[in-house]
Amino acid sequence: MSDNARAGKLYLKIDGKLYDVKGSFTYNTGQPKREAIVGADGVHGYKETQQVPFIEGEITDRASLDLENLVTIDGATVTLELRNGKVFVLREAWFAGDGSVTTEEAAIAVRFEGMSGEEVK
Repeated sequence: MSDNARAGKLYLKIDGKLYDVKGSFTYNTGQPKREAIVGADGVHGYKETQQVPFIEGEITDRASLDLENLVTIDGATVTLELRNGKVFVLREAWFAGDGSVTTEEAAIAVRFEGMSGEEVK
């Protein structure tokens, strides 16, 4: 694959099952977030707070998609395969969205959070 390919087509799989994705996805590996500690005399350093690893975006509804099964997913492996060759893996993941479906575009907002997340490529 050329280094010039950066964005575009992507794939979302939950326990190996491919879902129809829409638009843009966001993911976070869950590394600690650093925030400055500031005193009256200047910057003292920083603190770290843990973040939850996640994958978030929209999928397209279809007749064979069982919404109840989707929103009760727990303990899953969720992968997001990107056009640039990266694969993000979210392990021991659960559905963390509200399960709303918009009918005009058959869109379902999804958010999966997990115990660990990593880029494997």
